[in-house]
Amino acid sequence: MKVVKGITKLLVIVGALNWGLVGFFQYDAVADLLGGVSSMGARIVYALVGLAGLYKFGCFFCCRNKNCGCGCSNCGSGCNCCNKKHQQ
Repeated sequence: MKVVKGITKLLVIVGALNWGLVGFFQYDAVADLLGGVSSMGARIVYALVGLAGLYKFGCFFCCRNKNCGCGCSNCGSGCNCCNKKHQQ
């Protein structure tokens, strides 16, 4: 699970940086590096970034609503409550 969290974190960072470049400079680094917006490589990266965002979005609400059942007082970035919930 540690690997999945690391990969999703990396993909969310890539997505955020790419959208920042698009917003500020009208430059899509993913498309430029992988052969255009419609290229298979770019579409795969966009899809993976989207899935990583959905995963992180789910963990955000799990921790904020304290629906995970971990019982900790530190619900948020370091409590691993989503991991406990999904491992059961």
